[in-house]
Amino acid sequence: MADLVLHRPLDGVVASPELGLSAGPAFARYSLRASDTVLPRIADALGFALPQTACRSTSVVARHALWLGPDEWLLLCAPDDKLGEELAAALSGSPYSLVDVSCRQIALIIDGTRAADLISAGCPLDLGSGAFPIGMCTRTLFGKAEIVLWRTGEAQFHMEVWRSFAGYVWGVLEAAGVC
Repeated sequence: MADLVLHRPLDGVVASPELGLSAGPAFARYSLRASDTVLPRIADALGFALPQTACRSTSVVARHALWLGPDEWLLLCAPDDKLGEELAAALSGSPYSLVDVSCRQIALIIDGTRAADLISAGCPLDLGSGAFPIGMCTRTLFGKAEIVLWRTGEAQFHMEVWRSFAGYVWGVLEAAGVC
């Protein structure tokens, strides 16, 4: 079987500490779709309950669940975490969808006092801490790219970007930083 060759759009790109811009950590990523009837079994396998409030996240240790829709979550965990296997075993025989999307997207971290301003250069959301508090997440647009934006700290954002758009998003963030 042929080896999977991943497109690494940020190879050779240097983090920009003055802008607070860096590539995020490696994650295993899962798109989970499930009905309310299986949520208790998911919570047992995950180690915590999935967020049920719109646009909110829950994190315990190195596992993160981001609410993307009434029955949809993005799960992030360490690359060697067995979460996918654990969920598949816990949900065996139940209607659900669990898709490994690890190769589809990467993370960017935007950190610092200018983080919200940099993101606002390409994103129409109000990123003030009153409108977009710590723990809030949503699927939105950045320029012409669909992203998942997650506020992880007062001045820190985690942005999930499809690999094919990562260079573009990085460039727009850098350009916003020099203005």
